[in-house]
This record gives sequence, C-alpha cells and structure tokens, in this order.
Amino acid sequence: MATTDAVVIGSGPNGLVAANLLVDAGWSVVVLEEQQTPGGAVHSDSSVADGYVHDTFSSFYPLAAGSPTICGLRLEEHGLEWVHAPSVVAHSFPDGRWGVLHRDRGETAAGLEEQAAGDGDAWLALCDTWDRVGDAVITSLLSPFPPVRGGAGMARHVLRAGGLEMVRQMIMPARTLTERLFRGEAARMLVAGNAAHADISFESPGSGAMGLLLVLLGQTVGFPVPRGGAGQLSGAMVRRLESKGGQVVLGERAEGVRVEGGRAVAVRTASREITVGRAVLADVSAPALYGGLVSWEQLPSRLRHRMGRFEWDPSTVKVDWALDGPVPWTNAPQAAPGTVHIGDSLDDVTLSGSQVAAGLVPERPFMLVGQMGVADPSRVPPSGGEALWAYTHVPQQVRGDAAAGRDDVREVRGTWDEGDLEAMAERMEARIESRAPGFRDRITARRVLGPHQLESMDRNLVGGAINGGTANLQQQLIFRPVAGSGRPETPVKGLYLASASAHPGGGVHGACGANAARAALWHDKTRNLWRRT
Repeated sequence: MATTDAVVIGSGPNGLVAANLLVDAGWSVVVLEEQQTPGGAVHSDSSVADGYVHDTFSSFYPLAAGSPTICGLRLEEHGLEWVHAPSVVAHSFPDGRWGVLHRDRGETAAGLEEQAAGDGDAWLALCDTWDRVGDAVITSLLSPFPPVRGGAGMARHVLRAGGLEMVRQMIMPARTLTERLFRGEAARMLVAGNAAHADISFESPGSGAMGLLLVLLGQTVGFPVPRGGAGQLSGAMVRRLESKGGQVVLGERAEGVRVEGGRAVAVRTASREITVGRAVLADVSAPALYGGLVSWEQLPSRLRHRMGRFEWDPSTVKVDWALDGPVPWTNAPQAAPGTVHIGDSLDDVTLSGSQVAAGLVPERPFMLVGQMGVADPSRVPPSGGEALWAYTHVPQQVRGDAAAGRDDVREVRGTWDEGDLEAMAERMEARIESRAPGFRDRITARRVLGPHQLESMDRNLVGGAINGGTANLQQQLIFRPVAGSGRPETPVKGLYLASASAHPGGGVHGACGANAARAALWHDKTRNLWRRT
C-alpha cells in the first residue's frame, strides 16, 4: 500500500499550486489526475488544425501574472515564458468604434479622451489609486476569508488614500460604477465587458469588482499568455513539482476518501489505496467532494442541507477556429488586441445576461474573443493565419431560445447535441461577421465545445460551468461554497477544499489551492505541537 504525506486530487492550476507549496515545505506529495494530460482547464492542443495551437479552455492570465503565489513559484525557471499582444483588450462597437486598453496607461487615457472629454483623466486617476492600494487589494481578495491572520494589517494598507473609495466602487453594480466614473461608451464598456467575465448582473452589487480588477491588472501586468499554449503554464508547474520530488499520476481517478475517526486517512482509486499521513487536498467541485468523494455519513447533516442550495454559474459554448489570415475587423485598432469583447452597449450585454438568467439561449450573445496568433505568433503557421476562439454563456437549464421565431436564425433547443452546437456556432460567427465582414471566408477549420464536451474533458466544468459555482454575493466570502464556509477547511480533519468552489472562486490565480495548502501546513504544525505537549 502506497503512503505519502499528502494526496492532491486534481491537477488543475489550484491543485498544482497546492502541491508545489506542500513540497516546498518538505512534504511528499502525490497528485492524482483522471485525464491523460495535466492542467485541468489550463490546457492546449493542435487538434483543430495542423500548425495551429488552441487553448482548450482558459487563455489569458492577468490573474496569474498578478497572483503573489504564482509569481512566487518562479515558473520562468521551469520553462514558462509570458508573451503579450500589442494591446491588452478592446471592446468592439457595431459602428466600427473601439475602446482599447493599451499596455501604456497614457495611450489608453489618450484614446478614451478622444471619445469623451474627461475620461482620460478619470482613467489616470483610477490607475493612480491602484498604484497605491492594488497590491493590498489583490492580497485581500485572494486570502482566506475571514482573514484571521494578518487581516488588520491588510486593512490598513487597503484603506490608504483612495483605497476605501476603490473598495466602495468594487461593491457597486457595474452599471452604476461605469456611469459614475466615465462619460463615454468606450471607457464604460472596457470595464463592463470585463465585469461580464463573472455571472453577476450589471445591476447587482459586486458586479463592478471583476471589471475593475481585470482592467487595472490589464493596465499593470497585461493579459499575458504562455508562449506555445496554455499547457505550457501547467507544464511549468508540473516540472517544478517533479524537480522537488512531487509526483503527478495521470489517468488515475480518485474514487473516494477514506475517513476514520473524523480524519481523512487515505484516497481510493480503482486499482489501489494511498494512505496519507498528513492531508488530502481536493481540487474538485464542492458537489463532487461532499456526498461524492466523502459520503454523507461522514459529514454533518446541515452541510447536506446547505449543499442542496449550491448554485452553478452558467454553461458555456466555446468555438475554436483556424483562419488563413487575420480577422478582418472593421477599423481594426493599430495595436492589435489579444482579447476582444463583442457587445453593442451596456443595455445589450445586460439583455444577453438577463436572457441567460431566465433560462433562454441569448439571441445576441455577449462574446469574449481571443486572437492567439496576435498574442503569440508561435501558435499559427509561419505563413500566417489566426488561432481564434470565442465563448459565450448559455443557461444551465434551457427553457427556451430568445431567438425563437426568427427566420434567419436556427433555433437552439438546449440538448446541446450536434445540431444545437452547429446552430450556436453559426449565431456566434454571425456576431463576429457583423464586426469583421469576410470573417467566415477565412475559416479553414472549426471545433465547437458545448457543455457536454467541456465537462467530459474536465469534470470540474459541470454542465459547462467554468467558475466552480456562481460568483453572485450569496455564494461568495463566508458563503462559498455554502453558508459558514469561506475557508478551505472541511468538517473532516485533514481534508481541504482546494478548487474554485472555495473562496475566492474562479480564475487562474492559484489562490484556492494556496489557501488549502497553507491551511494544511498550519493545522499539521498545530497538531504536532499538541503531540509534543
């Protein structure tokens, strides 16, 4: 029977961060991954077309570049190389206008000022505040909640001049925030488009947080990508782990956690049981852990009741294209952006989100688009081309199609079979074509990933949900994954929730895994002190 200090279940970014921190502390660690490749939702391949590298799930990594934990791993020493598009992110408007976030804040401000007097100064003032409090805000957001150790110190830093106002702005609804800060659509939609990365309505408190966080990270660290594909980020974490004695086992699924005397003591797979001397860290969704890997008999009845109210974030449809040339955007920005948001206005994006919330497939979906060849020319053939992707959100449970009855649009039924995926891909292509006439003529290959495909490739993406559960306030902080949580500890001693279902939630920042690893280390140290007394 195999024995190790810790088993980490799942090799997504949170699992790999956790495993690296544990080996740094001298622990022996085994990472179990049911897929044949590591990385979870940080993966890339060349299956769309020869010579093109597409990221299967996530692509741009401002949260990783801004994460103290991931930066502290020094992954550049293990083969990771970050590269950047000429500009960071842009919002495309239907009349050919663009709002562009440049690498240089002065260029960003100048472009916004051209479209609305005063917005340039407002942008620079926002950046100045971030310069003073940004590091403390990031630390606070990514730390366990409530921050029982060091919380007062972090609060002092966050509440420096301008910090309290920024916290207030992040709590605001995105619509209120953007309309108070800016006069023009360009600046408003740069923030709002990034806010739409979370599943919080623009009219709901807290929706401004993701928008401000992403644009200000974009203005300071950019939206970098790993040269050669997202899998290079996972690969660097695996190489670092293995160089320090950690082990990653592929193609072996954890089927259960054995609990004795209220403590996790072993992890069971189909072929063996691995005894753990110190901890089990689960980079799996909360519903997969509670009542799945750990039976309800080993858990408090109140947890089962609360997990019955767990909410997933919306489903996702993602399309990858191989193009024989660049996207023919109307009035394309001179400095090409790696990320493009497509939404006509605040009202248009609100309508799309509201339709999803109501169980309707959106008629005019808000879309996030990635131009990977722009960001990293190694992703496309030397002769040119573009490795393009776009994704949009759809309901977890489809009640209807907001475009039903239109003669020019194929109806989506919500079964997400081949017909539904084709119809949704056509709808998404039409959105891009409206901004880039001739786009369809440049497509040489296409891959469509719907909710079923995404979940089959990464079990954590339940129904195509990519954030480990809704980001709405009722399931954040001490309510993540259920009321009374907020920290990685579970009711079972030595067992920690290390996935995006734990605070602070989705995004490739590694904080969920880091928080779990640090909790495991702290409890182990405390346990040893008790043994010696």
